Amino acid sequence: MPIRLLLAILMLALSAGTQAFELTDSKGKKHKLSQYKGKWVLVNYWATWCPPCLMEIPDLAALHQNRKNKLVVLGVAMEYQDPKEVLAFARERAIPYPIILGDERTLDQVGPMRGLPTSYLYDPQGRQVAYNVGMLSQEAVEQYIAGKKSPVK
Repeated sequence: MPIRLLLAILMLALSAGTQAFELTDSKGKKHKLSQYKGKWVLVNYWATWCPPCLMEIPDLAALHQNRKNKLVVLGVAMEYQDPKEVLAFARERAIPYPIILGDERTLDQVGPMRGLPTSYLYDPQGRQVAYNVGMLSQEAVEQYIAGKKSPVK
């Protein structure tokens, strides 16, 4: 599938309203959207049993570690039985981004989960600008962000 078509399908524009969330990761650190002002924030709902979720983890890790994007990834584990299994899974795979144990409150703050994986993208001003149901690639996210940057005058 051509990347432009993929981007059109993957990233659907949302209203430009500002949203706020406060999520606590598995290490007890709070993540507020407001603390990431000036950075892109990708909130990714995933599950340990979901093949597309597992396939996108390396790309999400690369996005999170690539500081030139000024992008933070927050991984929200959903549909799990035992939080310890989720955390062991994340440790075994050396997932570098924060892992949040999601619940209904998470969905209320970030947005609905229409399937797994589901991702929400916030721009550097804290506006939710896109979402995606299905697997994301590093390339698709980077191209989307590059297309949203205004040219230098």
